[in-house]
Amino acid sequence: MSAATTGIQDRYPTRVVAETRPDLIERTEPAVWPGWTQGPATPEELRAHEENGFHITRGLLNEEEVRSFRDELTALTRDPKVRADERTIVEKESDEVRSIFEAHKISERVEKLVRDPKVLDHARQILGSDVYVHQSRINYMPGFRGKGFYWHSDFETWHAEDGLPGMRCVSLSVALTDNHPYNGGLMLMPGAHRTFVPCLGGTPKDNYKSSLKEQRIGVPAEEDIALLAERHGIEQFTGPAGSALWFDCNSMHGSGSNITPFPRSNVFIVFNSVENTPAEPFAAERRRPEFIAARDFTPVHY
Repeated sequence: MSAATTGIQDRYPTRVVAETRPDLIERTEPAVWPGWTQGPATPEELRAHEENGFHITRGLLNEEEVRSFRDELTALTRDPKVRADERTIVEKESDEVRSIFEAHKISERVEKLVRDPKVLDHARQILGSDVYVHQSRINYMPGFRGKGFYWHSDFETWHAEDGLPGMRCVSLSVALTDNHPYNGGLMLMPGAHRTFVPCLGGTPKDNYKSSLKEQRIGVPAEEDIALLAERHGIEQFTGPAGSALWFDCNSMHGSGSNITPFPRSNVFIVFNSVENTPAEPFAAERRRPEFIAARDFTPVHY
């Protein structure tokens, strides 16, 4: 049973056939919600987030913290038990580790980062409420063979396959390696978060098993990507290790492959408002596993 069949309004229909695809949908929700005034985010950062759909915090982690994270993450990739865990996703061709999900349950350092006031209160400021972790993961993009991700909005998938009703969700990407313009850094379209792009095609059974390696369903049509790029332009998240990117759930973003010798890795945490908890999926037969889309909505505290 889908969320739509239970009477919950679907404000962002997607995964449809071409004949019934609606036009691009202008968003009505804010990117920065009222309700939480105390925290580390500056007024300038919050204005940038509302206008562009993202902002950058430099130096969220210091050099020692970055080094500790990298040491732990390297150990995780070499642990046979971690590699054999269903929460670990490997590259389609090279068999190298691409992502480890539920990172805050696997890594004590990630768990502490989630509860750190400079992170937790920042998320609360953006979403205007208490928050819980919808998803967390460690992402690796090895040198020479790291594959990118095509243009997409995370919300499209979280709405279609996880049942998130609205756009009250924010992602934090903390760089554990230097992000150069040439080693597969994330690209974003500033301001495109105000537009939802319905996508074509139904959701295959257990789509997550292939989409986490290479996303084919839930990606915008090329003409829609071209339109948004012409309207908004493209910026890239670059900077030294320890930098952090906060970006809205509906930000249009993607990354190219990494053919340089310089690997890229990051900690990725998705905070969702406790007032935006998921229903049943809007465009899939059943929910994705909880290690990808949490169903424990307990608010995070220090």
